[in-house]
Amino acid sequence: MSRRSGVLEFAVLGLLRESPMHGYELRKRLNTSLGVFRAFSYGTLYPCLKTLVAQGWLTEESASQEPLSAAPLGGRRAKIVYRLTPAGKEHFEDLLAQSGPDAWEDEQFGVRFAFFGHTEREVRMRVLEGRRSRLEERLERMRASLARTRERLDDYTLELQRHGMESVEREVRWLNELIETERTGRGRAADRDAAGPAREGTDPHSTTT
Repeated sequence: MSRRSGVLEFAVLGLLRESPMHGYELRKRLNTSLGVFRAFSYGTLYPCLKTLVAQGWLTEESASQEPLSAAPLGGRRAKIVYRLTPAGKEHFEDLLAQSGPDAWEDEQFGVRFAFFGHTEREVRMRVLEGRRSRLEERLERMRASLARTRERLDDYTLELQRHGMESVEREVRWLNELIETERTGRGRAADRDAAGPAREGTDPHSTTT
């Protein structure tokens, strides 16, 4: 499984944990709520859905509650609604518990963060601290590279590199604030931890770019 397909499977399972959806709804949520998926197609989504169904993590049903084998009225194809199975929910919980280096990378971090409302506080902390460490390493490399090449860069290239460094610095500051909030027990996610698991059907998402 490629890293990107793994991120897509995680996102699909997470969205369907909230409520069943058909493919169009899923694609819309992926496009609007999770920025990493802004440029992807049905040709990417539907093979992923078929794989998840084959693995027993999703079920398919007609939006009209008719069997999928029934002939659609007027020759039109019935919409298929995808629903998370108990096995799919358990698999998603297992994925939520993972906090290794893959969760710190650009492609995965934003998606993981979007589902922090379902994630244990200890796991959130490990992901946030890992992401901060990864960005601090990146920032150090960027500064070293800029120091070596500054004299050879024109004004526009130099400004572009400064802009990139400022973006990383802003995210590090943001992560510092989030980590402090988690440590002191403040914030909505911490409140949900104290009150119990997030309720099905709610939208706990926050996103970052």
